Amino acid sequence: MKKFFVLAILFIGLLIPAACSDDDGEEQIEIPEVTEEIEIQDFIWQGLNLFYLWQGSVPNLNDNKIKDQTAYVNYLKANPNPDDFFESLIYNRETVDKWSWIVDDYIELENSFAGVSKSNGVDFGLVQFSGSNDIFGYVRMILPDSDASDKDIKRGDIFTTVNGQQLTINNYRDLLFNQDVDTYTLDLSEIIDNTVTPTGVSVTLTKSEYTENPVFITKTFEEDGHKIGYLMYNSFTANFDTELNDAFLFFKNEAITDLILDFRYNPGGRVSTAVSLAGMVTGQFKGELFTKEKWNSKLQTELENTHPDWLTNNFSDKMSNGQMINSLNLNKVHIIITRGSASASELIINGLNPYISVIKVGTKSSGKYTASVTLYDSNDFGRDGANPRHKYAMQPIVLEEVNKLGENDKDGFDPDILLEEDLANLGVLGEDDEPLLRASIHDILGVSGKIIQTKGMDYEIITDSKMHTILKDNMFVEKEEIRQLFKKINIDLE
Repeated sequence: MKKFFVLAILFIGLLIPAACSDDDGEEQIEIPEVTEEIEIQDFIWQGLNLFYLWQGSVPNLNDNKIKDQTAYVNYLKANPNPDDFFESLIYNRETVDKWSWIVDDYIELENSFAGVSKSNGVDFGLVQFSGSNDIFGYVRMILPDSDASDKDIKRGDIFTTVNGQQLTINNYRDLLFNQDVDTYTLDLSEIIDNTVTPTGVSVTLTKSEYTENPVFITKTFEEDGHKIGYLMYNSFTANFDTELNDAFLFFKNEAITDLILDFRYNPGGRVSTAVSLAGMVTGQFKGELFTKEKWNSKLQTELENTHPDWLTNNFSDKMSNGQMINSLNLNKVHIIITRGSASASELIINGLNPYISVIKVGTKSSGKYTASVTLYDSNDFGRDGANPRHKYAMQPIVLEEVNKLGENDKDGFDPDILLEEDLANLGVLGEDDEPLLRASIHDILGVSGKIIQTKGMDYEIITDSKMHTILKDNMFVEKEEIRQLFKKINIDLE
């Protein structure tokens, strides 16, 4: 006789019947209907109940919630707004789960995974003056072939007003990130003697659909017998895995002796790309454990008992697309990090730490140690067969990544060489005198000496433009992986 894994009953649209009697005294089964009115809420609850990492800590996601179907349906009806309902099921939004999200248009979400979004090409950070509500922006980089790339704006420029309005902590979202407004004008300034001073230059920028290649800069430097490879990599986007691998082929052909990975503005992305990148840096650890996944207690127990290999991500000599990895077989790597370095960027640091020397240069990283998946309203939560009546999809946190030693760093990685970006002297990315790159090169060359840094203005970095995109600082596993995971779990057990 076969028995079924208990999670298999928690399927979208699957309802436990309520009993009643007909006129002949025979017990009949009456199944309360999940109508179109609440089908999105049902999808949200079912998906989070099954996959959400903190499912066991959210009372309203308890398995018992679905046992009384009338009460369950009434519960869904009492929460008519899908976004608010999703938010009500998130565990400690401010302190624990800062990352799960839901969208009402999964087409936009899928485009973002491919590196496609609306952009004017200006990547910037926002800073708040001490003791004031006023903030200012600073340009971190200009994306090539974007609207901004042929305008009078560059890395290091400052802006304090948008459309003539002073930026404040209260209005910057509406002025800079209003989804209904594609065009705005920035009034530029510069920092002179620790004072933000207007230049009189204004730049009008327009957002349009843009595909960003995350392989931003690839070059080498030769100094004192060292051939140093430098890669500025801005997102773990699987659509550009071939370009990433080509960058390492360039390094390999150049016979580099040292490598600097610049993740300062890299908020993360696909786990599979991170695994491939780890294999590009190394190569000598094929088949060994890179990272291990920890799911919620229900899924973790089942996977550990049946297929523990599904929980591991091992070093490989092939990418997910089957292409052979160009490996450098290095025993040391320098990685430039800031608070803008998150999730998959931190996964690289954490996964490599037990194997090679990882020298971190810059400031403390974000502290994003979890990964999400895309869930659609379908029988197996995959894209195929998604409910045609709506385009809602969820991106809940479903797992924690740990390294070979069972470790991660939930507070972010501290740099070995502490050096903040100087907003008055950001330097040119990829040039060997850019401060963070120079500090990395000095460490490779064994140049000693204390780094002296002064911060003339009193300010606090509050956010950046990437944190206001749909993907933010998320790390995620592929949709196909989650479909296969569900199919593997939803099986008959002898």
